Amino acid sequence: MKQWLLKSEPDEFGWHHLTAKGAAGEEWTGVRNYQARNNMRAMKVGDLGFFYHSNIGKEIVGIVEVCRESAPDSTADDPRWDCVRVRAVRPFKRAVTLEQCKVEPGLEAMVLVKNSRLSVQPVTTEEWRILCRMGGVEP
Repeated sequence: MKQWLLKSEPDEFGWHHLTAKGAAGEEWTGVRNYQARNNMRAMKVGDLGFFYHSNIGKEIVGIVEVCRESAPDSTADDPRWDCVRVRAVRPFKRAVTLEQCKVEPGLEAMVLVKNSRLSVQPVTTEEWRILCRMGGVEP
């Protein structure tokens, strides 16, 4: 199982929007970057990811689970674009900000720190452990 980080603007689709979808979850639509799309194509059902509020807050607020593997994005007219379906698993007890990530030992090489613009990115097992601890949840 791999771990990921998925970014969304909270005023467009935030953590509360995903939790309202329940067990069915929601398609992670609108990704129009090849690297991010390829990351979604690598996701498997059961993989976990961090839900990151971009632009407003710039913070990790919860954990999601992939509940459907990559398929055509229903919001795209172009067949090159795919999306996964994710559902909320649990919120963080404490949101973890980008600024905290930048100064936390062990996160120096994290994609979020090095390339904060990539909307869907891998997270290493060690980064996952550190961020769960910072967020007050079990890995």
